[in-house]
Amino acid sequence: MTTKTAEVKPIWLYVKTRKVYPRATDGVFANLRWAMVILTQLVFYGLPWLNMHGRQAVLFDLETRRFYVFGLMLYPQDFVFLAVLLILCALSLFAVTAVAGRVWCGYACPQTVYSKLFLWIEHLVEGDRQRRIKLDAAPWSANKLGRKAIKQALWITLAMWTGLSFVGYFIPIRELVPQFVQGSVEGWALFWVGFYGLATYGNAGFMREQVCKYMCPYARFQSAMFDEHSLIVSYDEKRGEPRGSRSRGADPKSLGLGHCVDCTLCVQVCPTGIDIRKGLQYECIGCAACIDACDSVMDKLGYPRGLVRYTTQTALEQRWAWDKVFEHLYRPRVIIYGVLLSVIGTGLVAGLMMRPPIRADVIRDRGVLARELNDGVIENVYRVQLMNTTERPQRVIIAARSSAPVTLSSQPVVDIPATQSVWVPVSLQVRAGGLPKGSNPVDLVFRSQDAELVEPTKFLVPR
Repeated sequence: MTTKTAEVKPIWLYVKTRKVYPRATDGVFANLRWAMVILTQLVFYGLPWLNMHGRQAVLFDLETRRFYVFGLMLYPQDFVFLAVLLILCALSLFAVTAVAGRVWCGYACPQTVYSKLFLWIEHLVEGDRQRRIKLDAAPWSANKLGRKAIKQALWITLAMWTGLSFVGYFIPIRELVPQFVQGSVEGWALFWVGFYGLATYGNAGFMREQVCKYMCPYARFQSAMFDEHSLIVSYDEKRGEPRGSRSRGADPKSLGLGHCVDCTLCVQVCPTGIDIRKGLQYECIGCAACIDACDSVMDKLGYPRGLVRYTTQTALEQRWAWDKVFEHLYRPRVIIYGVLLSVIGTGLVAGLMMRPPIRADVIRDRGVLARELNDGVIENVYRVQLMNTTERPQRVIIAARSSAPVTLSSQPVVDIPATQSVWVPVSLQVRAGGLPKGSNPVDLVFRSQDAELVEPTKFLVPR
């Protein structure tokens, strides 16, 4: 009796990545994506060159610890505003995802925007999809080497300009660019220009969809923010199946076919290389390139548009019209997001508007906590940092306020230039026996022409 040995087949846990060659497409959503590319890059590249009040309008000056945002000047003590702004951004992302899926990824994410720009350069130099595939498969020649070299040179130029623009938010760009051209940029500035430029070059030029698929955490938890009423790019399987090719003008019903002609254009234009006809996939970034491609095919065949479209899971199953789809977009989750955004946004604006024109940090002189002078007077010395948060000079009058007759023995008036800070010594004195031994509360009062600021501190009397 003989036994047959079962054939053992290896299971590969790693599959080599297939390079994606997105095909260029035209249409409403393609135009919208280009509009977002232009808008975001005008803001990113243009803001560092915008001046206001004789300085760069948006500058995060880490050396002086002053952050300029148009008419606002913020100090590290204003970090709470940054925290609130980050919360607003996170809530906005959650709200947009709940309503329209990954439209942030498809239209405004830096990875998508720069991949679009790098792909445009590649298309300009090497040609459209089929020409790029043939060029990569062809043996090396002068033509191939020349095209690849031109593409790489343009990529590197764009990447380095992006790195310069990024660092230009932290170092005045009108100083940084001439220094970079002359080769006199300081070490750390040069490092960050190179680091950000290399990151842009690698992510947008080579990794592209791999970042969206495997590195972006948003792709992993986005499903937690979706529900059956979220707008997503969807293939209408009931209308499209069974798919198959046919001649133009043929009646699909008589052939037993749906409206999908299986042209695979929706796959060819996808920047992540997926087939939207397989249903919602986490790799889909919601760019709607497949919608433009499919609509163009439907127009040529004389079929109605919308075989691939933005719709919701429930609307697709129940064949809802657009008015009913939009009606269900306003649901409790979206309303709660809207209320939270309104409340937090209003609080942020109110906090910025009510921010005092001057700030003060009171630090005790650690060298001499308290000392007794020859005439029986006890003196405490403080170091005070006075910060002017406005665009005009401020004159500050310093005074002391306490239950006992505490007097100010240092200079009572300090002039602070616009958007600057100064360190001043402040000396308080009291007669022996005027205050009990130990630590006693005392207020330092700072008055300007616009406001009064009170900072509590302690007056120490030796035991």
